[in-house]
Amino acid sequence: MLKQYFIELLEKDKREDGRKPFEYRDVSVETGVIARANGSARVKIGNTEVLVGVKLDVGTPFPDGPESGILMVNAELLPLANPNFEFGPPSKDSVELSRVIDRGIRECHAIDLDKLCIKAKEKVWMVFVDIYPINDDGNLLDAGALGAIAALKTTVLPKYDEKEEKVIHKELTKTKLPLVHSPVMTTFGKIGNNKFSDSTMREEKAIETRLSIVTTEDGNVSAMQKGGAGMFTADDVIELIEKSAELGKKLRKLVPSK
Repeated sequence: MLKQYFIELLEKDKREDGRKPFEYRDVSVETGVIARANGSARVKIGNTEVLVGVKLDVGTPFPDGPESGILMVNAELLPLANPNFEFGPPSKDSVELSRVIDRGIRECHAIDLDKLCIKAKEKVWMVFVDIYPINDDGNLLDAGALGAIAALKTTVLPKYDEKEEKVIHKELTKTKLPLVHSPVMTTFGKIGNNKFSDSTMREEKAIETRLSIVTTEDGNVSAMQKGGAGMFTADDVIELIEKSAELGKKLRKLVPSK
């Protein structure tokens, strides 16, 4: 019944909340919301709210990148955001959320990780991005990805005492994270032959499949992730890549530069 209800609305170019198919709910981005983080952001898309914090530390580089810093993205789905989320080991949804957002940042080389090398093969900066949904009313992927790039964009490095070989977390430098690109994710749902963006939780219960597309400032695609058992045609994908670049430009403008 719910699925048929949405199909009938979409065939009239309408959504349950009055939006057009490719229209987002109200989006707000606020940075600097966690005092002790090196970078942070709060993103709201409609009633969906996500908090993102960035913390930097020093560690040993991976063997295949002896002169490159390290990026690690983690998402934690807590019951306070959605009663269907449970405490315990990471669920498949939290793993997917963190991996898709990580891939969108990593594949376009948004951060110049080579500039985070302190001493080759021995010490590099490690960038930890933690994503915490506060309220889930659908489309956590886009909210989390937008929050991640907003937090990274305002991240500054803490002081590193080379003599003592330790990070002084209480002292921040004026050095910003070497961010090269600002990738933005836009996620599309499909019900029947109808495609739309920014699904609410009710719409997510009815969609047959979804496609998340990450684009950079120049409109290039850095990552895609499909979910659900349904399918997108080649024409669907081409159409949605164009829509993603268009919507990405609008969302990117909402990210504060400081």
